[in-house]
Amino acid sequence: MNLADTLDLIMFAVACGVLLTGYPVAFTLGGVALVFAGIGIWFGIFDSGYLLALPQRIFGTMTNETLIAVPLFVFMGTMLERSKVAEELLENMGRLFGSLRGGLGISVSIVGALLAASTGIVGATVVTMGLLSLPTMLRRGYNPSLAAGSIAAAGTLGQIIPPSIVLVLLGDVLSNAYQKAQLEQGIFTPETMSVGDLFAGALIPGLMLVGLYIAYQAFRALVDPASSPAVPHEGEEEDTAALIFKTLRALFAPVALIIAVLGSILAGIATPTEAAAVGAIGAVLLAGYRQQGATRPVIIAAFSLIGVLLLTAFVDLRVARNEISAGEYAAIALAFLLCAAMAWGITISLIRLYRNNVLPSVMQSTARISSMVFVILIGAALFSLVFRGLGGDETVQSFLSFDEASLMGRLFGDMAPIIAVMAVMFILGFFLDFIEITFVVVPIVAPILLAMGFDPVWLGVMMAINLQTSFLTPPFGFALFYLRGVAPESMRTAQIYRGVVPFVLIQIGALIIISLYPQLATWLPEIIFG
Repeated sequence: MNLADTLDLIMFAVACGVLLTGYPVAFTLGGVALVFAGIGIWFGIFDSGYLLALPQRIFGTMTNETLIAVPLFVFMGTMLERSKVAEELLENMGRLFGSLRGGLGISVSIVGALLAASTGIVGATVVTMGLLSLPTMLRRGYNPSLAAGSIAAAGTLGQIIPPSIVLVLLGDVLSNAYQKAQLEQGIFTPETMSVGDLFAGALIPGLMLVGLYIAYQAFRALVDPASSPAVPHEGEEEDTAALIFKTLRALFAPVALIIAVLGSILAGIATPTEAAAVGAIGAVLLAGYRQQGATRPVIIAAFSLIGVLLLTAFVDLRVARNEISAGEYAAIALAFLLCAAMAWGITISLIRLYRNNVLPSVMQSTARISSMVFVILIGAALFSLVFRGLGGDETVQSFLSFDEASLMGRLFGDMAPIIAVMAVMFILGFFLDFIEITFVVVPIVAPILLAMGFDPVWLGVMMAINLQTSFLTPPFGFALFYLRGVAPESMRTAQIYRGVVPFVLIQIGALIIISLYPQLATWLPEIIFG
């Protein structure tokens, strides 16, 4: 085997090795790609014309309307984290379920799912629940490993439950890969796959994963009651009806925001980018409502936002049309009034958030995270171009082409390529972040898998759940780092690692279930989008 046959593999291995040293991801991918492009040009095995496509790639990325959803969703999640929604939810859910064995763990999973559907920021969710729930669970006699595992796993639900940044990035990458796979098959009117399809496809598997978490905690409480004891009532026992009312009141705002964002996407009212803008406005109003001052303008603005969404669903509000009926004119005028009321409430909320120093910190965090994502995307685009120029596509295709006589082919048949890719992504998740895997690995393997006939939505959901495990697998699982940073010194790192093992196995089990029953991922998109 000569240098021309192995240079692509050497480049991939070197990139992984440099990433493990902690060097910035974007500069690692871009730098390694340029070095190996130079080596390839020197030995005459790389066409420098591939590099000429980079400016067009960058321009396409920066003008991609779908990716505008990334900073909007980041802003929404960061703003909600600052609005203390999680604190109120955890407090009320803990009191509601705490009297049951395993109740605190169940409440953590439920709140994690709600925060995932409203914020989607893993770090913020894990840190918040670690600060609020972990001391309570340890004080109440919970097994430290079970408590740590429950919080870390619940915090990662933001990776699979939409709206999720992972799903936005995966959806964009898979959409391009799906079109490329069809064009290579000679299909010049290719079908499309949108981020909305992936959101719909991930909804049922995400809720299934929450159910599996809760089932495990209930089973653990049943077979080992000492690991997750019930919480005795302290002082005067609160009326159950009053407690339920408080819980529903705490749930109202985040659930309304979830319905506004996801509902507008699934109902076809808004694209994911437009829905992300709705979520950002809703988060500003919710955070502004929780600041000191008159609440009426913010409440009016919130109902105005709901009114505009409803009008959009039932009436064509476009003014640049030739024929507009009298009823539509009335609806358009009402929409203008609602937008004015909404602007009033948003302005008041922003002023309050700025005065309380919430808005500047949220903007800085949003800019930092969004910049990191897009710079990594540019570095990954260069890496992908050079990898393809060195023959990486052919190498990967030969790796995934399992002969029926091979061991993998005999054991798994047509599923052998998927199992191989899932295994590689799972192993890489121990060492690489989900963004690196999404931008480097997925563009390489996805066109090949999609050309084999696998459903793009199903493949995207499988990859999203697999990437979710990268937050829980040591030594570089980010959820473990976040939890270690806020956990008490009495909790050992080994206890955190042991605690996440059952939840990683649950995620692997979820992958197996979805591979056996692909309809879990494909049924809802087919019903909604046809």
